Amino acid sequence: MQSCYDVVIVGGGMVGGALACALGNTSLKVAVIETQLPAAFDVTQDHDLRVSALSIASENILKSVGSWQGIIDRRSCPYRRMKVWEASEEHAATLFDSVKLKYDHLGHIVENRVIQLALIDQMKALDNVDLITPAKTHKIDYSPGFSIVELDDGRQLVARLLVAADGGDSRVRQAVGIGVQKWDYEQHALVASVITEDAQQDITWQQFTPTGPLAFLPLSGHRASLVWYNTPSEVKRLMRTTDEEFLAELTHRFPATLGNIESLLGRGSFPLRRQHAQQYAKEGVVLVGDAAHMIHPLAGQGVNIGLLDAAALAQTLMTALEEGEDISSMAVLSHYEKHRRRHNFIMMQAMDLFYRVFSNDLLPLKLLRNVGLGVAGKASPLKNKVMAFAMGLEGDLPEIAK
Repeated sequence: MQSCYDVVIVGGGMVGGALACALGNTSLKVAVIETQLPAAFDVTQDHDLRVSALSIASENILKSVGSWQGIIDRRSCPYRRMKVWEASEEHAATLFDSVKLKYDHLGHIVENRVIQLALIDQMKALDNVDLITPAKTHKIDYSPGFSIVELDDGRQLVARLLVAADGGDSRVRQAVGIGVQKWDYEQHALVASVITEDAQQDITWQQFTPTGPLAFLPLSGHRASLVWYNTPSEVKRLMRTTDEEFLAELTHRFPATLGNIESLLGRGSFPLRRQHAQQYAKEGVVLVGDAAHMIHPLAGQGVNIGLLDAAALAQTLMTALEEGEDISSMAVLSHYEKHRRRHNFIMMQAMDLFYRVFSNDLLPLKLLRNVGLGVAGKASPLKNKVMAFAMGLEGDLPEIAK
């Protein structure tokens, strides 16, 4: 049982789904293979642990592919301000405010499941996109312009262009022989969903500590997501504590600006690593999202650069269609790789710099950090530049991200 497609996307998460939607209503026949659908959304459900901070550029991409309204109709939390500090919130902090760039918000905090569900709704409405789920990939036979993806039920999908959107441990990337450069950070991230005494806020903040940042992400109502970066051993210890002990630790370690925490809804943890594919494309195959790159999440840019990958690849493929070029050729795919690899490398280096500069307790460097944050807080042109970069408004963006 073989079915032939112009594009087969392995992975129907946020990035793979956005790519499929961006290729909707074109002459391309597209298949998306997803292991399983996320659980249906109900507004009475508590917020999920896994959330993303979507930039303005990501919002524009999701609007362009027809999925943004599906997100807003479910649940999201806009934030207007962002604050970062180390020793002193009052005297050595930098506050970013969207009004300085004449926007009414910097971004939205949205549950990953909500984003994926909105994209799935759109995929199902597109005549040229087949969403194949639940389905597991059993075998991948790579051949330029004629790759075969065999599913566990025996079906075979033949792809002119095979797209790896299947995460950091991508089976597609391994099957086609693309290596990665990677190393583990000496940090794990602990994520907690809580109910706060304070009502919904319009600010997200981070306090830097020698063992890693403490971050606050506002959710709708009295809910919030807290991210605690720390050493692997400390995160493992915190995960073993009772809920009462853990809440006491949060109260003791998080800054007073958090306010009172009324209850804990859930918590989870994961290790952090940096990973970059040695190449983003080969003849007949291309990588997007975590399959291509994984960065430190302290600035929340992972999903945003993944969505920019999807937008850039869609634009590259549609331009190739218009010009009668072969979408699976390196002549076409190299345009995508050149554009995205440079942008992603710069973002990865920036996150590494933050990690290395702030993850120590050397007194001279600590003083320099605090002076730097204080100066940055007063330097409007610099702040505006950083804000525009974080919002995805800087650089050579795909048309649908502007």
